[in-house]
Amino acid sequence: MSACGTTKPVSVPLNPATAPAPPTQTTPAPSTPAAPEVSAKPAPIHPVPEPTRPAAAIAVDAEPLAALLAYAERVRVLSAAELSADIVSQGEPGPSALRQMRLAIALMHTQLPVDTARALGLLQRVAYHTAPESAEFKPLARLLSARLVAQRRLEDTVERQNQQLRDSQRRIEQLSERLEAMRAIERSLTTRPKARPVPTP
Repeated sequence: MSACGTTKPVSVPLNPATAPAPPTQTTPAPSTPAAPEVSAKPAPIHPVPEPTRPAAAIAVDAEPLAALLAYAERVRVLSAAELSADIVSQGEPGPSALRQMRLAIALMHTQLPVDTARALGLLQRVAYHTAPESAEFKPLARLLSARLVAQRRLEDTVERQNQQLRDSQRRIEQLSERLEAMRAIERSLTTRPKARPVPTP
């Protein structure tokens, strides 16, 4: 009896082919959220507004040459005082081809030799400028430069003629003074009283 109580039960190996398969544990697939319904009508697209600029600035940016010609037409009818004030307000043009052209056109209307020389220098700077922005101004700059060169030659010719005229007038005045002096001497000789004859004893 004691032997029976102490003996362990003997496990008989089962045949793998006949052994029941262990239960398979299936994990449920994660549920994916349903895709939102796409509306058939697209959302309206609002354009981004551009920054507003003054009308004058837009005109200058769009047509610089047209704006320059309009400025030349306005300067043409200015008085001497208004033209001088406009030139002073522009100041130094710097490297900008448009500002150089504006100042040159204003200086051309003063009819002063010093301003003519300054305008010619500005126009030649534009004509030989290498920046792309000066390309549209170069034909006008060359045309105005040729006009100013011809004008300077004419002014030099007129100045030489005026100098010759002043020299001639000065010589005429000197000759007139000499002639008047000779006439004064002649008058003094003719009005001198005759010497009385000395009586003989």
